[in-house]
Amino acid sequence: MSELQQTLSGLMTGLLLILFIGICIWSWSGKRKESFEHMASLPLEEDSPLTHIHSKPIQIKVKTDKSEASL
Repeated sequence: MSELQQTLSGLMTGLLLILFIGICIWSWSGKRKESFEHMASLPLEEDSPLTHIHSKPIQIKVKTDKSEASL
């Protein structure tokens, strides 16, 4: 590996490490607390928009052979 490639590899590693630490700090900052609390309470809400998506019955067609059935 040439010296230039080693230098670029080291710089890229350092940049990605700084980016990762920045994302961690951003995601755990106090500004996001309200959003986290809202997302944590979503499964407890009865009128959640996601429950209406899955409220329709699912129909599964099963093909049967003489010897076995498969889903």
